Amino acid sequence: MNLLHTLSDLALRFLPQRWFSNLRTSYYTLRRKLYPLLRLKHGTFDTAELRGHLEQRLDSDFEILMVHSSVNHMLPYYTGNPLELVRMLIDFCGPNRTLVMPAFYFGDQKIGTLIETFEAHPYFDLKKTPSQMGLLTELFRRSKGVVQSRHPVYRVSALGPLAAELVHGHENASGPAGVGSPFEYMAAHRTQIIGIGKSFDVMTQVHHVDDIMGDAFPAPRKKAQRDASLIVTVIDGAEEVPVILPEDRIQWRFNIAKLPELLKEGDLQYWTYHNVPLFAAQAHNVTVSLTEAAKEGKILYEPV
Repeated sequence: MNLLHTLSDLALRFLPQRWFSNLRTSYYTLRRKLYPLLRLKHGTFDTAELRGHLEQRLDSDFEILMVHSSVNHMLPYYTGNPLELVRMLIDFCGPNRTLVMPAFYFGDQKIGTLIETFEAHPYFDLKKTPSQMGLLTELFRRSKGVVQSRHPVYRVSALGPLAAELVHGHENASGPAGVGSPFEYMAAHRTQIIGIGKSFDVMTQVHHVDDIMGDAFPAPRKKAQRDASLIVTVIDGAEEVPVILPEDRIQWRFNIAKLPELLKEGDLQYWTYHNVPLFAAQAHNVTVSLTEAAKEGKILYEPV
């Protein structure tokens, strides 16, 4: 995880939201003023050049490509646009492989937290609710032929021969990333996880272990405060599907910076391309390595 992401994480944890927002705005204002100098130092690349770089760096033996992304973090070096990037990734996978992206939703900031949002309006329209994981993921979600999993928080979008199987039954999974989820499906197939403009701190696959191990996971869980779990109705066209959102969660602080030391050698690659962060990992290897580590009491969580 790079220094910027580490500092951002610390600021988010310890500063009031208003101060963090002001600091973030100031940072991006200064960064835009430095664009010419940054380009002079690190160079630029277009969509075709990025594809060539991915073809050189990634293992081509995959069935599924799970992409985490941030176009903002690719600036000012990337000279293409988000639509070009989506089309390139679809073409990169071709007709025989499946492209997946997160389309997560963490609530309406005007209302409050995720729980407060769903308490005020316990409905999630699969078609109308945009992804909160960046413009690239929203453009992909809206692309022709893309299907979505029926989860009101950790929804994923997929396109390709395994897409329908991958998203099927997410609403009935043991947890957002647990048994029966797309993350279990990806761990059971040849899935390449990559980050473009993102460091490995966004890799949701790491939570597969938390969910599948349940009470055997070596960290205390905070149980639900209310008598009943929150039920959200997912609207999928003419169909309405009730989804239970359990409130129990791990009490300890999540520390993704420990990931490289818990994985086996070769499980995770991270590097920069024209100063843009990238990473790559195999879903199966991530799940297996973190499960083995958890059985030894080594996890991505620390006591608060």
